[in-house]
Amino acid sequence: MRVRVGTVGGRVAVAAAVAMLLGGCAGAADDDGKTSANPSASGSADASADAEGAAAGDTAKKATAARGGTLGPAGSACELPVSFGVAKDWKPESIDAEKELAQVSKGEDGDLAGELAAAMLRQGPVIAACEIDAKPAGAIGFLRVWKGKPGDADAGGVLRAFIAAQKGAGEAKYHSFKTGGGVPAVEVEYVSTNKLLEETKKERAFAVGTPDGPVVLHLGGMDTGEHEDMLPAYELAKSTLALS
Repeated sequence: MRVRVGTVGGRVAVAAAVAMLLGGCAGAADDDGKTSANPSASGSADASADAEGAAAGDTAKKATAARGGTLGPAGSACELPVSFGVAKDWKPESIDAEKELAQVSKGEDGDLAGELAAAMLRQGPVIAACEIDAKPAGAIGFLRVWKGKPGDADAGGVLRAFIAAQKGAGEAKYHSFKTGGGVPAVEVEYVSTNKLLEETKKERAFAVGTPDGPVVLHLGGMDTGEHEDMLPAYELAKSTLALS
């Protein structure tokens, strides 16, 4: 069973449907393999937390997707503390996580549905702000943007907490770099294991600090193959990201 953070208006209904289908089985994964928060997965992340390095040079050599627009500035599909290029044909959708979480807390769908909805909208210290769908471009997966509260500007710490909150995350390797817009950032490459589906796949994310709070960009995918197919769109975001 896979759950996506899809159309904003239907997200809570999806969570409720999953709750009924799974019964007492908590921890169902979305089509990026993301599950409800669990800090126990941070061991591997800590082991490689001090790896720093040559990511900026490596990024310049990696293929980027054709640019189809810009997200972040006022008037764009998702208004964010950062701006970056979006791959051609990828479809962005803004998420008002605070509003949806408030609706879930007032709903009557049951505890499991609320937990599933919360897991799709919050991960560690950040909440969902924007979801960019790859399906119109022929891939299955999302580039998701998460925001934290002002004052939590330690990008490395926020990213480690983000990974620690993902159940099944392991083999994390961190490094520092600067985005194409000159913003200091920390990136992680890791694998996630979904015991329910008996699947392991690659994922990655990077975080930056802004005056309005930290921002995390995460790339999952239905499986490792889809993840790798979507990497040019992720690299485009890295190579163009600047403060708004």
